Amino acid sequence: MDRINPATGEQLDPVETEDEADVERAVERASEVYPEWSGRRMEERQKLLARAGDVLRENKQEYAELMTREMGKPISGALSEVEKCAWACDHYAEKAGEYLADEHIGTEPHADAFVSYEPLGPVLAVMPWNYPFWQVFRFAAPTLTAGNTGLLKHASNVPGCAQAIEEVFREAGYPEGAFQSLIVGSDLVEQVVEDDRVRAVTLTGSEGAGRAVGATAGEQLKPSVLELGGSDPFVVLEDADVEAAAAVGARARTLNSGQSCIAAKRFIAVEEVYDEFLDAFVSEMEALTVGDPMEEETDIGPQAREDLMADLHEQVEDTLSDGAELRTGGEPLDRDGFFYPPTVLTDVPRDATMSCEEVFGPAAAVYEVPDEETAVDLANDSTYGLGGSVWTEDLDRGARVARRIESGCVFVNELTKSDPRIPFGGVKDSGYGRELGEFGIKAFVNEKTVWVQSAADQDV
Repeated sequence: MDRINPATGEQLDPVETEDEADVERAVERASEVYPEWSGRRMEERQKLLARAGDVLRENKQEYAELMTREMGKPISGALSEVEKCAWACDHYAEKAGEYLADEHIGTEPHADAFVSYEPLGPVLAVMPWNYPFWQVFRFAAPTLTAGNTGLLKHASNVPGCAQAIEEVFREAGYPEGAFQSLIVGSDLVEQVVEDDRVRAVTLTGSEGAGRAVGATAGEQLKPSVLELGGSDPFVVLEDADVEAAAAVGARARTLNSGQSCIAAKRFIAVEEVYDEFLDAFVSEMEALTVGDPMEEETDIGPQAREDLMADLHEQVEDTLSDGAELRTGGEPLDRDGFFYPPTVLTDVPRDATMSCEEVFGPAAAVYEVPDEETAVDLANDSTYGLGGSVWTEDLDRGARVARRIESGCVFVNELTKSDPRIPFGGVKDSGYGRELGEFGIKAFVNEKTVWVQSAADQDV
C-alpha cells in the first residue's frame, strides 16, 4: 500500500499488501484459536488487556508519530489518542467481569433462571483512518475481553497503524491469532463478511460503506454495529455562557483538524446572542494555529489526503454558491501538504450543501434562529443523528432540550465526545448499535437464557 505524508506530500515507504491466501490463513487462525481463547478465565483476559494498556503507554511517542506521519494528526492529539486507548484497556480490564457476570432473573420458587453472556467467535472490524488507534481499541478492548477473536481491516492510508496495533496485542501476550490485521483493500471485505467462520462485523466509516457492509451482514444473518457519519448540531440558547460556547465550539469543530464524525458541524444560535456568539466564534477559529503536525503548538494539521481537501473545498464553494456568506477562511493554503484553514460560513440555507452533507474538515456552518423551538427543529433537520451539544445556564432546560434532539448522544455545556464508560453510537443515517461501556461489550455476545429447574419440582 502506498502512503503519503499529508503534511509534505512526500511518499512514505510502502507497506506490502496481503492477498486472498493471506486472508484465508488469518480467518482460519482466528477460528482455530477461538475455542482456547474463549475458554480462558475472564480474569486472565482482563490481565492481558491491562498489559496491552501498558504496552501502549510504553510506546506512546512511537505510535503517536506514526499516526502523524500517516494521516497528519497533530502530535498533541496523537499522544492523547494513545492515552485514551490505554484508558479503554484499563476500563475493561477492571469492569469486563462485572459487565458480563451472569444476570439472575426471578421466575419460579424452585428454578434458577439467568442470562449468560457468551462470545460469538471471530469478529471483523472495518475501521477508518481519522482516529487510527482509538477506533480500533474501542472495538478490540471489549470484544476480545468478552472472549471473541478480532480481525481488523483498517483504512488503506494507515497500514502502519494497523500493523502496530497487532503488535500491541502480540507484545501484551495474546495468543497468536487472537487479533490480526488484514493489510488488504476494500474489495476483499465482502468475502470476509460472508465467511461462515466470521460471526459478526462492525464498521466505522461512511454511510455508503455502512450500507454495503450492513446489507451483506444482514444477508448472512450476522449481527453488525455501524457507526457512520454525522452532522452534529451545536445549539447556543439565549442564556448560554457565550464566550465558553464559542471557545469550546471552535475546538469541537477543529479537533483532529476537523476530521471527526462527532465534530460539531452546524452551529445554531438564537438571535438574542447570535451576533455575540458569531464574533467570538470567528475570533476563536482565526486564533488557531495551522502548521506542522509534528509541532506541539499546532492546533490544525493537514487534511489526511489531497482528494479529501479537494472535497472539503468543493463543499464550501457549493454552499457559497447556494447563498451563504464567507466570514473567514475558504481557500486551501498555498504551501506543501494538504492544508485547509479554519472556515466559517453564515446565512447558510437549510438545503445548502453544508446543511445536508457531512463536512469532514475545519469548516463550520452558522445559523441564526429566533428561539429554542426553531433551534431544535433545525438541529433535527438532518438525515444524521450521531451527537449534539446544547449550551444554556439552566441545566434542567439543557436536559429537556437534549432529550428532544434526535441523536445517539447529546452533551450539555460540553462538546460531544466518546468515553470508555458510556455507550456511543447513532440513529438515522448515523448507524445503529452501540460501542463502549457495558453496551459495547455486550454488542457481540450471545445473551443466553439458562433455566435450571429442581428435579423434585418437575410436573410429571
